[in-house]
Amino acid sequence: MPCARGMKAAHAPFAVVILAAGQGTRMKSNLHKVLHPIAGRPMLEHLLDTVDGLGAERRIVVLGTGREQVEAALADHPVQIALQEEQKGTGHAVQQAEAALEGFEGTVIVLYGDTPFVAPETLDAMRARLEAEDEPGVVVLASSPADPAAYGRVILGEGDRIARMVEYKDANPAERAVRLCNSGMMAARKADLFRWLGQVGNANAASEYYLPDVVMIAASEGRHAVVIEAEPWQTAGVNSRAELAALERDWQQRRRARALAEGATLIEPASVWFSHDTVIGRDVLIEPNVFFGPGVTVANGATIRAFSHLEGASIGEGAEVGPFARLRPGAVLERKAKVGNFVEVKKARLGEGAKANHLTYLGDADVGPGANIGAGAIVGAGSVVTRDVEADALGVTRAEQKSLSGWGARFRERQQAKKAK
Repeated sequence: MPCARGMKAAHAPFAVVILAAGQGTRMKSNLHKVLHPIAGRPMLEHLLDTVDGLGAERRIVVLGTGREQVEAALADHPVQIALQEEQKGTGHAVQQAEAALEGFEGTVIVLYGDTPFVAPETLDAMRARLEAEDEPGVVVLASSPADPAAYGRVILGEGDRIARMVEYKDANPAERAVRLCNSGMMAARKADLFRWLGQVGNANAASEYYLPDVVMIAASEGRHAVVIEAEPWQTAGVNSRAELAALERDWQQRRRARALAEGATLIEPASVWFSHDTVIGRDVLIEPNVFFGPGVTVANGATIRAFSHLEGASIGEGAEVGPFARLRPGAVLERKAKVGNFVEVKKARLGEGAKANHLTYLGDADVGPGANIGAGAIVGAGSVVTRDVEADALGVTRAEQKSLSGWGARFRERQQAKKAK
């Protein structure tokens, strides 16, 4: 059967319908399922980023329970919202998008908000296959996971043609033994899709209107359905915290492999965690147990030592961070700058070659090139610097020690009184 990679991309206009109306009760969370993050970004935004990159003409997100959360999260995204008031199955959910597609003629791809990592080349392959000379009616995305579990099964006929599809709960033992699984994602021409959806019934174990039933309805019109097979990670979805953790783990493994392939050294790859937008240059050395939050850029030749936590920071060429350092948003280390163990930096810039080797907090500061902050005493240890220090000077502050008699006892009494209320 055709592989998702290597197929020529189609150029017909297309729209996407993203199903996100499920309640997600197995997540046991007050946060809507599709807003749970992977690599620091909500699942739904991962998917929308892929769709936006391919130039979808329309993007419709179908919502149900908890829609207010998702609507707020999508306020800055160019999407339309459709509402599924009652949960009557995936076929019924797609039908709710029909009004939002009024006036559109082209390919509709159905995706899922809790299945965030389908690759752009796979979506292109689905579009291209739908436009092929044999003019299939439906293109179904499938995969062969190591554990097919309770996914619906795809039964093939000749070549990539689908003989039938069956939900797991409705499948017989022989059908359950098939490893090719339906992802639920599919592509069809708009007019065909909604005509067939109007004929879907709910005579099944769950009394729901299943989207995959359009395959057999299309066949009754003499229109065949075909399958595109992708790697299982592209079709993996999230219904529980355990599955969310599994997708995070798989994403991190792929990101580590990419960092290594692009010329970084990870001494213990499994202990390094990236964000969705982490940028790593060539010849960067990353020691074990490093965490990258969102918004970090690391230039060529930098070193990130063990047990460091970075977020919203820019690390210059040849700079050094850690061990046991924390860089918070707004931290900028210019070329050859260094922050060492137990140094925290927030909204501060260290100029070229500047150092804060240990036991230092730098916030809302601009440290010039070559400065040495900390126990090296270029700025005297224990000093609080409130004014500029000129070049080549020693900045020292020492206040006269004072004792406020009885202050400690009065403070404890006030705290105890507060606790007693």
